[in-house]
Amino acid sequence: MYRTHTCGELRLENVNADVCLSGWVQKIRNLGAMTFIDLRDRYGITQLVVEETASEELKRQINGLGREFVIQVKGKVVERANKNHKIPTGDIEILLNEINVLSHSEIPPFTIEDNTDGGDEIRMKYRYLDLRRQMVRKNLELRHRMAHLVRNYLDTQHFMEVETPVLIKSTPEGARDFVVPSRMNQGQFYALPQSPQTFKQLLMVAGFDRYYQIVKCFRDEDLRADRQPEFTQIDCEMSFVEQQDVLRIFEGMVRHLFKEIKGIDIPELQRMTWHDAMEYYGCDKPDLRFDMKFVNLTVPAQTKDFTVFNSAEYVGAICAPGCASYTRKQLDELTEFVKRPQIGAKGLVYVKYNEDGTLKSSVDKFYNEEDLKNWAETCQAKPGDLLLILCGPKNKTLSQLCELRLEMGNRLGLRDKDVFKPLWVVDFPLLEWDEETQRFYAMHHPFTSPKPEDIDMMESNPGAVRANAYDMVINGVEVGGGSIRIHDNQLQQRMFKCLGFTPEQAEKQFGFLLNAFKYGAPPHGGIAFGFDRLVSMFAGLDSIRDTIAFPKNNSGRDVMIDSPSEISAEQFKELGIKLNP
Repeated sequence: MYRTHTCGELRLENVNADVCLSGWVQKIRNLGAMTFIDLRDRYGITQLVVEETASEELKRQINGLGREFVIQVKGKVVERANKNHKIPTGDIEILLNEINVLSHSEIPPFTIEDNTDGGDEIRMKYRYLDLRRQMVRKNLELRHRMAHLVRNYLDTQHFMEVETPVLIKSTPEGARDFVVPSRMNQGQFYALPQSPQTFKQLLMVAGFDRYYQIVKCFRDEDLRADRQPEFTQIDCEMSFVEQQDVLRIFEGMVRHLFKEIKGIDIPELQRMTWHDAMEYYGCDKPDLRFDMKFVNLTVPAQTKDFTVFNSAEYVGAICAPGCASYTRKQLDELTEFVKRPQIGAKGLVYVKYNEDGTLKSSVDKFYNEEDLKNWAETCQAKPGDLLLILCGPKNKTLSQLCELRLEMGNRLGLRDKDVFKPLWVVDFPLLEWDEETQRFYAMHHPFTSPKPEDIDMMESNPGAVRANAYDMVINGVEVGGGSIRIHDNQLQQRMFKCLGFTPEQAEKQFGFLLNAFKYGAPPHGGIAFGFDRLVSMFAGLDSIRDTIAFPKNNSGRDVMIDSPSEISAEQFKELGIKLNP
């Protein structure tokens, strides 16, 4: 028997018990008369003590130990004289009488503690060592618990877990596919799924009614903090439902997670149209932990001889509470922030609504105090507030105001990671126009249903058609999205036509789904949640990387196993792929 207890298990009630523990040596402290060892396993840390009266053999063994040695120890549980209230086992220690080295360790390349001295790259290279750190392990324990809660919840709602294929067909819509050459069908390729979309719809045609899967998906996209080339979705589909049914079930799931994990009762989720989200927050994933809604000042700002405003399509403002005291240096910093290439504003106009009721602005030359007072009232500003104003093409300016609003939220400490404000964003456009290719693309995917009341505009005014689609957003992060699907073959053909597909192209790419619909497709809809994003949000992390056991780095590489890598000429030959000379 390697152990009778784990390193996180023993308490005062175990005093005088003879125990056997196994784990890794976290730290050794030789104080002369006594030696203390912190022994670590997945469950916690237990302090071991070797007294001056211990046998010479035991002392010799202790002197030969190093960090990360794997050892088995036997001894008696005793009460600690100096208790450590920071760990659950801090009231006791093990008085050693036997030690057995199970595995030696070289000196690790970084300190395996919460406050490590290892940088990102070296910790990624030795990820199996990084996973020994408590804070990283806790993220994966949280991930496990959340997956368990999701499965339990969906089971109570009569969902069935079904695995769908990983080797599928490449499709032209959406993100770039990872492709896999076929040896048995040379010259042809599989694709790794960006999502199980078509298969879950086929399961609805098959009569499964409610499906879910916690599934790996793959997208060959540029990476960022909340994106990896392979990621995990909570993928779900339901038959005989309308939008309200889907929102109710999955709002319930998220509220269940918050209650069980965080002990938070989330109220009924607010619903906001896509149009309002863009108009008042400049993005389709607004952070509602703080206010600062955009105010359209175009009309009141275009009353004087100020060419910058008069020539602008849109003039918009945010009201930063309590910031009228900002110094010139702080205002210059904000101006430089919005002028960064990533944001692209040409400048920033401000209005200080001073505590004494006077107003001071960077455009005093053009506007009098009455004008500025009108702006302040339009923005519902109070004495002590600061108006920050941008102008230009409307869509571009809204995006710039969004970045400015988030920056002010950060500066004012309003984006508290322990505060959660979920909402549904609904009524997205069905299609979005691409200037480069001069065609419409599906904003979600080609199987998203239009709003029934907008179907008649699909040919006459496709850009105005709203989708029967919805996203769940929490604290400015899109954590899930879905739609009611098209289940009618004729409507699906109209959708393909809007996207520029010929009947032949539609048949070639999606014929299997269209043929299935000929045999009785129920009304259906679904949603997919980014599981990595949900876990990172619950863990209070900015990146999803530490919620994944073996993630890729920012270049999409696994530096631990050195992947992706080249393959041999022999493998190319087996696959029927000719190398360029």
